[in-house]
Amino acid sequence: MTLPPDLEDVPARVRALGLALGHPLVFHAETASTNDLAKEAGKSGAPHGTTFVADAQTHGRGRQGRAWVAAPGEALLVSVLFRTECPLARLPQLSLAVGLAVRDAVAEALGDDTRALVKWPNDVWARGPGGEPLRKVAGVLVESTLLGGRVESLVVGVGINVATREFPEELRDRATSLALLGAPHVTRGDVLVALVRGLAHDVPRAAAHGLGPLHERLARACALTGSWLETGDVAGRCEGIDRDGRLLVRGGDGTLARLVSGEVHVGALPR
Repeated sequence: MTLPPDLEDVPARVRALGLALGHPLVFHAETASTNDLAKEAGKSGAPHGTTFVADAQTHGRGRQGRAWVAAPGEALLVSVLFRTECPLARLPQLSLAVGLAVRDAVAEALGDDTRALVKWPNDVWARGPGGEPLRKVAGVLVESTLLGGRVESLVVGVGINVATREFPEELRDRATSLALLGAPHVTRGDVLVALVRGLAHDVPRAAAHGLGPLHERLARACALTGSWLETGDVAGRCEGIDRDGRLLVRGGDGTLARLVSGEVHVGALPR
């Protein structure tokens, strides 16, 4: 299908940057899930970097099967196929590397490196120019194909609210968009180019070396640092993310818990 006007120059822009991602760029006006398209393409031999974008998804999902809510054309709904091998144990670190690349793309769109943060394990939150509370602007879902206990390929799925101005009532105090954050003229194409540039830099490094090369950036960008968190039998103050991608929570008794994954309930966020 022909690319819409805001995406039609993306393949040329990413090639001009020397990137192996973002092309071929396959567009669907509507699909069940761009991640599913990318996984099927991977099974059929599609090359590294093949990218799928849709105006709308009927079964788009995030972690734990949650639906992604977006009106057609208002969000960047994209999945990128990576022919990248790495140990299975490194997969959670790859998700954080993707989150960091998404954060950087959002920050670039906002023209402000301080307002977009990574919410462990795989969301991006941002605050408005007036210091409004942090709200979710993007989500990440990384899925893998395994071979012999190793990751043979990845599908990196990302949803970024670009032009959305109205959210369902149940999301209005939790979700935001680039337009609402003060970047109404940024297009999906602009965000996609910035995103694949970041993914091309961060994902191979995390696959080869873990989070070590990215840890300093990730530590600065952790949205939960300083927050009171509760999950399962752990409750305490977040002290950031370690080099293995684990969330550090200091309990009231001084014990340091290292969380590998899971949902965390967040108390007051630092402003």
